[in-house]
Amino acid sequence: MEPGSLVAAVPIPAPGGGIGFFLGRTPVTNAEYAPFLDAGRASAPPWWSEPDFSAPDQPVVGVTWDEAAAFAAWLAERDGAAWRLPTAAEWEFAASGGLENPATSWGDAVPEGEIPSGPLRGPWRVGRGTPNGYGLCDIGTIVHEWCLDAHDPVRRASRGGSWRHAIRWSSPRARSSLPPSFRYSDYGFRVLREAASKNFSPRNFSGSPPPDRVL
Repeated sequence: MEPGSLVAAVPIPAPGGGIGFFLGRTPVTNAEYAPFLDAGRASAPPWWSEPDFSAPDQPVVGVTWDEAAAFAAWLAERDGAAWRLPTAAEWEFAASGGLENPATSWGDAVPEGEIPSGPLRGPWRVGRGTPNGYGLCDIGTIVHEWCLDAHDPVRRASRGGSWRHAIRWSSPRARSSLPPSFRYSDYGFRVLREAASKNFSPRNFSGSPPPDRVL
């Protein structure tokens, strides 16, 4: 975690060496989102006060794309650093953990015990599982994560898995999108902090991608 920052971010290496950017170790949590609400920058999202969604270390959900982007802008003002949402290519690069076209964010398989089994009434708590090769937790599981890109004129890109789905994890290459004003109980986000050098252009590991999921 950067001194004075709310969000713990880990360095993601650039393909040519050095640090490409820093990415939130986990999706933004309720505890991290609460000061943003206290500052009057947004209204509490749906599910905020419901017992199955309100633990401090659960990911904040029900946030629109604009609110996620506004949180990053507020964090940048607060920290004096260049925080924003990651692009889809940056997210995929980081989720791949240094591997090329991995089936999961950890390699060939999801680690045993990474994802809770059985019925769930809400998202599980962040940081309980195994980090990927770049030290990121919960990437590709728990929640879909908003990305910076516009998918098309009416939808924003997102990546990741979902606690609500029958299969609760997603390949780094899997793609999804949603209109930016929509609020879902399995939509959250994580934030990116730019490195001092901004000459990083992440490789797109997606190759020939599977069809987008339309939600």
